Amino acid sequence: MIHEILPVGMLACNCSVLGDEKSREAVVIDPGDDIDRVQEILSRHKLRVRYIIATHAHIDHVGGIEKLKRATGAAVLMHEGDLPLYQNLALQAAWLGVQPPEAVEVDQFLKDGDAVHWGPHSLEVLHTPGHSPGSLCLHLPGAERRIFSGDTLFQSSIGRTDLWGGSFDQILRSIKNTLLPFPDATPVFPGHGPATTIGEERETNPFLQGI
Repeated sequence: MIHEILPVGMLACNCSVLGDEKSREAVVIDPGDDIDRVQEILSRHKLRVRYIIATHAHIDHVGGIEKLKRATGAAVLMHEGDLPLYQNLALQAAWLGVQPPEAVEVDQFLKDGDAVHWGPHSLEVLHTPGHSPGSLCLHLPGAERRIFSGDTLFQSSIGRTDLWGGSFDQILRSIKNTLLPFPDATPVFPGHGPATTIGEERETNPFLQGI
């Protein structure tokens, strides 16, 4: 499986491109900006994007969705709980002092337990509210197991909960009940910053001690 990570935009959101070497199908997770650079990766690997997935609808994760959909025709997927955030990109942009990006219709709303398939691969959808009402993590099972944690879990930190719809208690509950049950060796690719593992965060993350 092809997996390339590209930090995009002013807040360095980790955009992940996942591709299958045989079918050349791909999914793109959190294309927040710099879509020309994302397309360079797709072209280099001769990939066709089947799905664009947003782990949540903060502008740094969804700001490039319209451009990527226009370029590829891929379906846009997110949790319905974050639709109000996505529909208010102009307010988010004003808060950051940037020009608002265009938005598109969401093709499918994801819910906990759904699976997103491309080529022979699939991503299990985990609803992990707390950073935002519709925050998702995505679990790739099998030999290449990994979790894409969006802004729910970071190396040595967790997502901020002081934005609209955030809840500190809820994000800790999401991490405890949904992420920490995975094996310690499970790689975790957050929405910002370096990769980590479930075990590393269980042992060293100051927010998770005692939960």
